[in-house]
Amino acid sequence: MKQTIRIASGQGFWGDQLDAPKQQVEGGPIDYLMLDYLAEVTMSIMQKQRSRNPSAGYARDFVPLMGEILPAVVERGIRVVANAGGVNPNGCRDAVLEEARKAGLGGRARVGTITGDDILERLPDLLARGVELKNMETGEPLSTVLDRVQSANAYIGARPIVEALRQDAHVVITGRSTDTALTYAPMIHEFGWSLDDNDRIAAGVVAGHINECGAQASGGNHLLDWRTVPDLARIGYPIIEASPDGSFIVTKHDGTGGRVTVPTVKEQLVYEMGDPHSYITPDVVADFTSIRLEEAGPDRVRVHGVTGGPRTDLLKVSIAYSDGYKASGTLVYSWPDAVEKAQMADRVLRERLDRLGLKFDEVLTEYVGWNATHGPLAGPLPRDLPEVTVRWGVRGQDRAAVERFTKEIAPLVLAGPPSVTGFAGGRPAVQEIMAYWPALIPKSEIEPGLKVEVVTA
Repeated sequence: MKQTIRIASGQGFWGDQLDAPKQQVEGGPIDYLMLDYLAEVTMSIMQKQRSRNPSAGYARDFVPLMGEILPAVVERGIRVVANAGGVNPNGCRDAVLEEARKAGLGGRARVGTITGDDILERLPDLLARGVELKNMETGEPLSTVLDRVQSANAYIGARPIVEALRQDAHVVITGRSTDTALTYAPMIHEFGWSLDDNDRIAAGVVAGHINECGAQASGGNHLLDWRTVPDLARIGYPIIEASPDGSFIVTKHDGTGGRVTVPTVKEQLVYEMGDPHSYITPDVVADFTSIRLEEAGPDRVRVHGVTGGPRTDLLKVSIAYSDGYKASGTLVYSWPDAVEKAQMADRVLRERLDRLGLKFDEVLTEYVGWNATHGPLAGPLPRDLPEVTVRWGVRGQDRAAVERFTKEIAPLVLAGPPSVTGFAGGRPAVQEIMAYWPALIPKSEIEPGLKVEVVTA
């Protein structure tokens, strides 16, 4: 058994820095590279892409990345664990296998693919058998929006990832795995932890939670002393140095920018935490109040003392459904009296929409530069702003009404208050709204699939 393994974070979301994974591989020794691409809204975007193109539906950036780093990964014995499969893990796998062949890794590289999280096609049967998939926030049964559902994915835990690593996969591609499992599955595999060892697996969950958002744990998006964080342009992404007893060090490669301190780690720990006593994952319920942090040297934070409780018999399901249409557009008004001009433009636009008989679920106006961020807390109308952006947004069930709204902003340039600019972006686009429906499903209903393949010559 290894006494320490290094699990590097390379992506915190789909759209994160493209070269971060390569820097993690080339910047120093690591054993694992975890790449987190998925968020709730990402799944619905990928499902829409797949509906237009059956071979799409995964994080496309992941494929050329693998072509670039796979030779080094195989040569150095690094394992890559990524949820880049989105709603089409098999399509992602096929693309990665092709990149591996092009890189001359035939007969050498092994790619594991985990499926089973996608339950979209199973929804009618599940509902017929009494699995209601009620909305966790409202209690409504899924049957009320079933005809509008676009994606439905259960959060799978570490077990299939551990098995893929046991079968010597160099790359493990999952769909909607829980984000933290991308980090703690390697810890379970390397250290031989029992899946009933709640304290150690809870420690792995904490490590995964720190790793899952990329550079947010190493100085990015950092509130305390943000002005002094060094060299953000070359920020180093976090690395977990894990030990068999569950304790670990959070660090980053030497010579990179950013900062790893107790405050940077704390800020990431409270991100999306919910009840700190019960951070629920498929494999354990972690108690975040048990976490102990201490500085262990420059850019090194030791994490220990984590405890956990037994796993539940349920999995979370992320469901996205169509909920109408939206559009937003902006104009910029300049000094003098910038906000008053923007407010008059708002009155003119709203009267125009009313006169046209257009109906919306919501019409929202924000004054960027005054109250868009803090709303009523922004205080009274300022008199000396050099400029302000007025931003309108509408949402509704009638696409034609939303489309007409997009044509009513430009006329304000000549038929509204003076000193307007900022319409160079053109007419706003109408977008379909994807609403989020969180639900729970018995674990007995989900059976992950795993296939590990050797790259052919």
